[in-house]
Amino acid sequence: MTLEICTSNYQSALNAQEAGAHRIELCQELAVGGITPSYGLLKQVLDTLSIPVFVLIRPRSGNFTYSDAEFDIMKQNIQLCKDLGVSGIVSGVLNLDNTIDIERTKELIELSKPLSFTFHRAFDWTPKPVKAMYSLIEIGADRILTSGQQPTAEKGLELLVKLKDKAQNRINILPGGGINNTNASLFKT
Repeated sequence: MTLEICTSNYQSALNAQEAGAHRIELCQELAVGGITPSYGLLKQVLDTLSIPVFVLIRPRSGNFTYSDAEFDIMKQNIQLCKDLGVSGIVSGVLNLDNTIDIERTKELIELSKPLSFTFHRAFDWTPKPVKAMYSLIEIGADRILTSGQQPTAEKGLELLVKLKDKAQNRINILPGGGINNTNASLFKT
């Protein structure tokens, strides 16, 4: 089992590595669902940590439907992250009806290559999760970060198992949200 820890500042990133995390997802403002970390934080973490660093690309809190200007910012941030040497990108875009914005998300995936691409917890807003997963497989996402559309991954376990079964190893389902040392064993399958 790969242990990825979401970190929102330098000290939490360092703590995650020292505690044995295999990789981190770096963001800022976790209290509002996370936004793209600053250049200074990215540089400090990448210069210090030896484990892979995946970076959240999200220009603001709130919904996951972005203006053209916000989308351009996202693309610039992906390029910056690639130039700095991150290991993966965590991002995604939804339409107004909360379905996956296939065109824009595919553009982010293509721009991220050769880095790994995780579609983030915007997935939990999608009205038809299995259909959304198939769309993400088709456009080349590597993994989906989801709590199974529930407040915590433990409560969403039924959907997480269903998604994993239907994915048939074509995409990784990465449970996230409320996983800790008392319930982590539920997610080892």
